[in-house]
Amino acid sequence: MTPRIDRNDVYKLQPTLVKALGSLGEAAGQVIETSLVHLLHLRISQLNGCAFCLHMHAAEARHDGEQQQRLDVLAAWQETHFFSARERAALRWAEALTLLAKQQVSDDIYTELTAQFNQQEIVNLSAVIVTMNAWNRIAVGFQFQPQQNKD
Repeated sequence: MTPRIDRNDVYKLQPTLVKALGSLGEAAGQVIETSLVHLLHLRISQLNGCAFCLHMHAAEARHDGEQQQRLDVLAAWQETHFFSARERAALRWAEALTLLAKQQVSDDIYTELTAQFNQQEIVNLSAVIVTMNAWNRIAVGFQFQPQQNKD
């Protein structure tokens, strides 16, 4: 697959895009623990089929100490005991907001979320989710390609 528009050209053609999404993601990520932000980035990118973002955020997560075992099963997180109640509530919220066109966000999902997060955290979790979905749409739409490791 060949990029439709080179990633660097996209950023040059609309520099505010990088600045705005970067600023929002960074600000929201300061309220939420880094390990959870990594999980959200990866799960959302899985749902959206964004190879570029999966490659980048998996490397970042590993660099920051995330266990490979948890990354390996993230797509089936509901089937394992590897994730805390807080992580599970955030992942469920991320899936609900990412797949919004397929289903409404249920009160049960929101109730589970409020048991684990305060309002400030919920707003910032939502901002992380919105930002990652935006990045995925750009990367998938323009077919950004991850750099292949040469071992």
